[in-house]
Order: sequence, then structure tokens, then C-alpha cells
Amino acid sequence: MSSPFGPAATTAMGSLPGEDLHEWLKVVLDAVSIPFLPELPARQYSDMVSRAAGLVTQLAMDLQPAGWRLTGGNDPRASLDQRRARSRLLQDLDVLEELADGYTGPLKLQVTGPWTLAATVELPRGDKVLADHGARRDLAEALAYGLQEHVAEVRRRVPGAELVVQLDEPALPAVLAGAVPTASGWGKHRSVDGPGAVELLTPALEAVAPAITVVHCCAARPPIEVFRKAGAQGVAVDLALLTEQAWEQIALAVEDDITLYAGVVPTTGAVPHPEKAAETLLRRWHEIGLSHELLKQVVITPACGLAGSPSPDDARARLELLRRTADVVAEAAEA
Repeated sequence: MSSPFGPAATTAMGSLPGEDLHEWLKVVLDAVSIPFLPELPARQYSDMVSRAAGLVTQLAMDLQPAGWRLTGGNDPRASLDQRRARSRLLQDLDVLEELADGYTGPLKLQVTGPWTLAATVELPRGDKVLADHGARRDLAEALAYGLQEHVAEVRRRVPGAELVVQLDEPALPAVLAGAVPTASGWGKHRSVDGPGAVELLTPALEAVAPAITVVHCCAARPPIEVFRKAGAQGVAVDLALLTEQAWEQIALAVEDDITLYAGVVPTTGAVPHPEKAAETLLRRWHEIGLSHELLKQVVITPACGLAGSPSPDDARARLELLRRTADVVAEAAEA
């Protein structure tokens, strides 16, 4: 068993600092073995939720001071904000098509997952979509449909790409724990059980087939079993945060041929040496009894997104570190 991308694969979670997409695309097409369409939250309509709003064309949404909100209508053209988010995404795809002309190989796209979207977007009359079973199902279905169209569009523009689709689910642990605050702030939304979480997550993963899928969740206890049962082929985590129980779930997933996107390069502080960056992964791998051969199932990534880097140069240095860290891991896999 090994990663579908070959040994010493590298990528990043998607977000980067600054506003120059053209420059960043040139960087990622060279710096990582799984390049990606960057998200640049410093630009308006370019954060992760706005990107998703630009994809969800079957539901009307607008942008309020508190964030994105369903408008209750069935005509997305009524939302100027949603049209602008869609336009920004299409402009980014134009740049991708230009710079990736003739490209062959893996190419990653990122989008907010259905549970994080439901925990973030508001209903027309307040509170989160999470509070309404029907609304969160409708939102998940619209996201799956929008993702399917998005993937088809990218395939048309970059026909040599082997697509990887990453669902970002930072809010899912709170959803499962019943820890998402209600609109009043005095209560919490009812928790969702594992099967319910799988049910909403599965359609988004199935919609992008035959693209390779990965779910990203930087938490101490990411719900890896939910991701596996939903059909994800990879899980992306911040290794520095993981609990002992989470490492046990990682071991089960890797043994089940799931690719681990190992967040080992820190997003803040001093940029470490490659051996230091790889240390936690290699030590824990040995402690949980996984074979060195299974390290070939690992993709090396930053711990999380790099949008908070103090400068583009700092983010670029962390991207460049990925390849050297992957070489250290690849050497261990051959030992």
C-alpha cells in the first residue's frame, strides 16, 4: 500500500497570505507535488465560506455583517454577494487555466464541507442552518451539486489534471459534541451522532467521483471514523494536536489504505529543519506500531492553512520546507 501520488508527496491545505493569485499559483505549481488552487482570504469573497457560497448556485445567499445567510428565495441572482463570490472563483479558474496549460498530474481543490457550512451560514430569520434538519440537508445537496459542476469545469480547463478534492470540516468536532452556540449565545445546538454526520458528508464526497477525496480537520480529536465511513480516501490533520485516541484512529485508517495528509510543518514561529519537522510523525509512527513501509501512504503538509503567515516570504519558506521534510520521511520508509 502507498499514497496514490507516489513517495515523498507534498501539498498544502489551501489558504495563503496576500492577494496575488497569479504569483501564488506559479509558486505552488513548482513548490509542491500536489499543487492546488489557492484560497486568499485577504481578498474579498475569497475566504473558505465565500468560496462555497460561490458554488452553491441552487440556494440564494447574501453576505451580512455577521456572515453568510440564506435569503429564503430560490433565485440566486437576487444575491449580489453570491454573484460576486461566483465571479471571483471563475476569475481564479481563468488564472489556473492560463498557468496550468499543458499540466498533467494531481491538482487539489478545497471547499468548505457541509457540516462546517451548516454551522457557519445563518437561516433567513437567524440562528445557524445547523438548527434546521431540512435546511442543512438542502444546503448539503446544493453543495454536492455545486461541487460536481465545479469539478467538471476544472477538468474542462485543465484536462491533464488528476483531481483531488479536499473538504474542510473544522467545525465538525463541535457539531458532534453539541458545542456550537445558538444565536442567543445562551445555549448550544443539539449534538449530531456519527451516522447522521456520515449521511450529510457522503453526498459531497460521492459527487466528485472519480476525483480523489480528502477531509481536512485540524482538531485534537478529528472524527476520522466518520470520514472513513463517509468514503473519504484521505484525512488531513495537525499532528501536533492529536490525542492518543486520535493516533489510534490514524493507525486504523492507514492500515485500511487511507492516505494520511500529515500536518508536520508549523504555520507559525521559526521554520524548523526538515528532521525536526518530521520528528513527531516518525516517533509516533513507531510508537503506535505502524511499519515503515506504510510511511509511503503519507503526504507531507503544513499543520493547517498558511493565510496567517506574517508575509508571503514566510509562507513560501514553509512550502519549500515540505519537500525536504518529505525526503526525510521517504528515507525512513525505505529503512
